[in-house]
Amino acid sequence: MADMGLKLTQPRWTHVAIPSTDIDRSVEFYTKLTPLVLVGQNKDDSGQSAWLSNPEQVETPFVLVLAQLIPQVASQFGIEEGKPHRTLGPFAHIGVELPSQQDVDDVAARAKEMGCLAWEPHWQSEHVGYICAVTDPDGNVIEFSHNQKVYETVRKLWGAKPVEA
Repeated sequence: MADMGLKLTQPRWTHVAIPSTDIDRSVEFYTKLTPLVLVGQNKDDSGQSAWLSNPEQVETPFVLVLAQLIPQVASQFGIEEGKPHRTLGPFAHIGVELPSQQDVDDVAARAKEMGCLAWEPHWQSEHVGYICAVTDPDGNVIEFSHNQKVYETVRKLWGAKPVEA
């Protein structure tokens, strides 16, 4: 893959990797319930992986790496073959910000139908906003929020212009 002429000049946050017992099932789950899309797949002697990210997130891409490891490699990390291994939970989670409270409610409704709603939608606090959470096929927690102000807080800190919602 070409580097597009961009040279890394400082360290940056790039990805979170979590194990998956069934990579295809996990990709289907994340692409159905989150705004993430599949941006890459890899297979090597350790197993296979799928990379998911926001569509067209070019300037500051961040990737969720799902890894289905072969049994010999998985056992090095205390992961049993075919047995879900929750890495994130009961509080640790992946955060996804949504444009509206209705979007959070919609995700919660779909998750309830799928049997994976972990936290009912509710207003938490000023800095957390309106949230719900779901569990992926391996039991990891994904939080969906509206008005959490994570990006807004960081942009204010460094003087970035606000992005229109």
